[in-house]
Parts: sequence; C-alpha cells; structure tokens
Amino acid sequence: MPVSGIDLLGASGLSVRSVFTCLLKALSLAAALWAAGCGTIDTTPINLISQQTPPSSPEYLPDPGDDGSTVVALAFSGGGMRAAALAYGALLELDALAIDDVPYRRTLVDNVRTVAGTSGGSIMAAYLGYKGKDGYQDFRERFLHQNAESSMTTSVSPASLIKTALHGGANDRNTLARWLDDNLFDHATFAALRRQDRPTVWITASDINNNTPFLFTEDTFAALCSDISQMKIAEAVGASAAFPIAFAPMILRTPRTGCNYRRPAWIQRALDAQNPSIRLQAYARALDSYQTNRKLDYVRLLDGGLTDNLGITGLTLQRAASATPYGPLSPREAVRIRNFVFIVTDAGKHSEYEWSRTQIATHLGHVLLAASDTAIAAATRSGFDAVDLALNEWRHDLIRYRCGLSREQVRKQRGTLAGWDCRDVNITTEHLSFRNADSGLFERLNKVPTRLRLSREDVDVVIEAGRQAVRRNANIQRIAKEARSYAPTFDNAQASIALQD
Repeated sequence: MPVSGIDLLGASGLSVRSVFTCLLKALSLAAALWAAGCGTIDTTPINLISQQTPPSSPEYLPDPGDDGSTVVALAFSGGGMRAAALAYGALLELDALAIDDVPYRRTLVDNVRTVAGTSGGSIMAAYLGYKGKDGYQDFRERFLHQNAESSMTTSVSPASLIKTALHGGANDRNTLARWLDDNLFDHATFAALRRQDRPTVWITASDINNNTPFLFTEDTFAALCSDISQMKIAEAVGASAAFPIAFAPMILRTPRTGCNYRRPAWIQRALDAQNPSIRLQAYARALDSYQTNRKLDYVRLLDGGLTDNLGITGLTLQRAASATPYGPLSPREAVRIRNFVFIVTDAGKHSEYEWSRTQIATHLGHVLLAASDTAIAAATRSGFDAVDLALNEWRHDLIRYRCGLSREQVRKQRGTLAGWDCRDVNITTEHLSFRNADSGLFERLNKVPTRLRLSREDVDVVIEAGRQAVRRNANIQRIAKEARSYAPTFDNAQASIALQD
C-alpha cells in the first residue's frame, strides 16, 4: 500500500525534506529492487534537430512603442503551486496600479518587458507570456484551483520507489507536462510567445551535465541545432519543474550533423574573456559543449531551482552578454527610460525545527535537513545580492552612455528634449516574499505545502500575500506614481513636436 502523507513532489521549492524521506525509504527497500519490475520512463528527447539555420535570440527586450519611461521585469521563484499563486497575486496588484488613462487605461503590467520563472513560478511566467496582459486573469480557475497532480505519482510505495531508483524519478514528461499541455497551454509552442506585444519569457531549468542553469531561448536551442518555436511551452515548464526523485530528468538531443550554426558573438567573448562574469562564462561553455563535446549525446534537465530558485538568471545573463552599455534595452529605450524595476517574487518558507527547543543531540537526518535548508537560503540571498549589484553597475554604465549623447542624438531617440536629464534613471530590484505580507499571515503562509495541488483556502491566502507585498512596497508605489505624472507631460511634448513638424 502507498505510504500516504509523504510528498514526492517538493516540486520547485527545493523542499529537501521529501527527498531525504524518500531516499531513506528507498535504502530500506534496496533488496527488493533486484527482484521486482516496474514501469519505464519516457526518455524521448523534447527537442527536434533541424538542418535549417536556427534563429538567434533577440538583442533587445520588446519595445511596444509607449513612452518608454517605465520598464518592468519580473521573476517568479520556485515553490510549486504556492509560488504560482504568489506570482499571480503580485500580478493582480500590479495590474491595479494605473499609470495612464489616455488614450486607454494602462497599468504597470502593460510595461512588463520580460518575465522569468523557475519551476512552479515558470507556470505563471509562461502563462503571462502566452495569454498576455488581457488574458492571464483566468489563471486562478485554469490552474490554481485545479489538481495538477492528478496524473502523477505523488505517494511513496514499493513500486514507485523501485521505478524512481531504476529510472531516476517517479514521473516523466507524460505526467505534469502533458497535464499542462492539455489543460493550461492548449498545446501551444514557443511560437505563441514570440509576439511584439508580449514580454520576453525566460524559463529556467538546470543542465545537470554541465551543472548550469538552462534557459529556454533561441541561442540555447540554436546550439542544439533546434528551433525553439517548435518546442511546446508545457514541455519547457515541465523540465523547469522536474524536481529530483519526483521526476526523472527530461532529455534533449545534441546535434550530430551540421545546421549552419554560428556561435553568437557573446559566447565567443565570454569564452575568450580574461576576467569574465563566471556565470556567463559557465553558460557559454555549456552551450559550446552541445556543439563540440563528442561525448555528450544527450543533455538532461532537472528543476531550475537547483541552479536558480529565484528565476533571475535570464536578465542577469542577458545584461552580462550585452556588448553595449544599454543592452538589453534598445538605444531608443535607453534614452527614454526613467525607471527600470526588477520585481522578484520569492515563495520560500522559513523553516522551523522542533529540536531547536532542546539541547539533546538530534539525529543525522535532522542535521542534514537543516544543513540543506541553510545552503538553499544562503544561495537565494547571495543570488539576489548578485543581481542587485549587477543592475547597479548597469545603471552607472547607462548614465555614462546617456550623458555622452549630443542633443540631436537625444532628440532623435526621444522625440523631444523636454524634461531631459541624462542622470535621471533608476534601476532597482524589489524582493517580494511572505515577510512582506501582513504579519498575521506569515505563520499561516509558512504552512502552505510545496505541492501542485492546494486547497482553495491556501490558494487564496497566498494570492492575498502577493497583493499585499506589492501594496506595501514603497518603491513600486513610487514608480507607478511617477509614471502617472510623467506620461501626460511626455505625450504633450511629443504632440507639440509633431504639430511643429
């Protein structure tokens, strides 16, 4: 009989307690592995090798043609359905912050240029990219109030442990990824995300061959001689949420024939750099290995939270790879921008240990769990601090570039010199977590499990936490207020210039 109450998922939140529980039970049943059989895991590669020249990633973030004064980037952490609900709540509140009413109502969500996600957060990120600003609101009904575990093995039994031990995981691409494909993403591919009126979507998994993040981008798939536009959105999200033991790794085929691949300039620069960004160089080496490592026939992907549980890799790598002081903004956006805000929702929980109330020695399992929790928390804090530092350096580069432009260059990109101040640009990072919600909710939020099925009560309390985190963030509120005051001034200046012309 299955052992109920033990969560194999831990999906997307790096809930290592489930991992250790499963491992201990697997060890106790090791003898049975030799005598029993079990089902197989689908190891079909999720990419298609093509002989055609694969497309490259866009150099700049989308520019929908608005005044460009405010740019929003989003990243949604891992944490199963809890993470998706927190991200959804934050989106709803950002959508309540109007920044313009002429010629129609616009909110901060209209100014989202990029959205990234890891594991559970990748579901919300991909859905926003798929449905857009006017279509994501049904996410609560289509996902958060559904049972995404309905086709999955989620409890521990001898059969599931045997399958896990022999094949690397209890579930494969035919469980969660197929459920998402049928019930949420409508069998859509990445081609549905590549629209000018939609944000760039960065979904993060982990390449366990190279021990690096794996970004589902054109450049990554070009190195695999594959066209990402043919990749199903659900397959990418499934790879991002493939938590070890709960899921077997998802597999990509590396090319063995030419596809007219040309190594992007940023990869060559990163490989040749004497003092590079270590993260960028490691990623460049991983992509290069898909073309050059003759011993690497298949790449295996697991949960993105193993290498980036906040979903911050996409923006930081895009900035590090840029050869200009303004990238990944376009020259036009670099001159028009006043506020760039990177909002990161973090659905991590604060661990509490019963043994912390006694001096009696605790057993090894407790120590290992606490050590893992500590390592994950430290990596999360370090990751956020690193992106904060990188964006601060970007601001200085951007100011130097802007202040070096002539008046005519500014007028060409901006349309007007009205209100121009080359130093008037701010790039900030905002970390939204359960601690930003009402203090009375914190203990309740900490009890919400890391699963892909939650009660309606749990979903609603996490959504409210996301809304409160945005509502209480002074910098986000300031940016929305400035955008409201700036848009009419800029529009009137542009209209004046047009009349003169």
